[in-house]
Amino acid sequence: MMIGIGLLLAFGIIVILSVFFYFVPFLLWISAQVSGVRISLIQLFLMRIRKVPPQIIVRGMIEAHKAGLKTITRDELEAHYLAGGHVERVVHALVSASKANIDLGFQMATAIDLAGRDVFEAVQMSVNPKVIDTPPVTAVAKDGIQLIAKARVTVRANIRQLVGGAGEDTVLARVGEGIVSSIGSSESHKQVLENPDSISKLVLKKGLDSGTAFEILSIDIADIDIGKNIGATLQMDQAQADKNIAQAKAEERRAMAIALEQEMKAKAQEARAKVIEAEAEVPKAMAEAFRNGNLGIMDYYKMKNIEADTSMREAIAKPSAKPDK
Repeated sequence: MMIGIGLLLAFGIIVILSVFFYFVPFLLWISAQVSGVRISLIQLFLMRIRKVPPQIIVRGMIEAHKAGLKTITRDELEAHYLAGGHVERVVHALVSASKANIDLGFQMATAIDLAGRDVFEAVQMSVNPKVIDTPPVTAVAKDGIQLIAKARVTVRANIRQLVGGAGEDTVLARVGEGIVSSIGSSESHKQVLENPDSISKLVLKKGLDSGTAFEILSIDIADIDIGKNIGATLQMDQAQADKNIAQAKAEERRAMAIALEQEMKAKAQEARAKVIEAEAEVPKAMAEAFRNGNLGIMDYYKMKNIEADTSMREAIAKPSAKPDK
């Protein structure tokens, strides 16, 4: 019975000590004191109450203190953590900027971090410029030859433009636009192949890094390949289109001619039908004239003689058939 009570008492003591050292990180306080960072146990206890990890804040303060950044306070680090920032990343960036003689204050670093950018990586990029390879850029010179260029853009982070500045995609898009403009203004593709540095010079003059989070140091043309003869292809396409248009117009004229011919034939048939109909009325008219006394026998014979004479003249006028051999 006494053993059970002793074990229960020991377990209770362990639980109490665990809770105590959790809310009052004594070892962390000792580490801070040894490192020269002045912070009380009450402040560490209040951090736990505010749900701020004391390890992150104390380690950040120790790193800043050892790097000579004694102006960074505990309240500033806590406020940045509660705002959703990365305390360790900000402290690393401030230390690196201080060692590299880069003007970066705590307010600017926290603003960059809260903007969603990696401030530590930005500081490193300011010290060690980054090389960005552009995708293949296709452009056509004035002589119609297509060129495919690849460039390497060396950039350095612009600390002052990290908040609100455009990213890498904007830089690549602007560089690609500059390459297309430079090649397109060249009289011949041979000029571009002979002097590829002319593209770099022209693109750099345009100030493509304006409004971006980077500063362009150099633009180097890595490779230029010759593509298709776009001018010849366009001329062939235009010639084919003109041919198709001419054929369509000719077919339209032919169809109109056929329709006109059919219309004329129809009118001729209609006219012949009217003539036949009129000729069919002649005997009726003559019979009527006989009955009414308007036409005599002698008049009728004269008319027949005229018809016979006309038929004979037409027979004489026709060419005679060739005799058989």
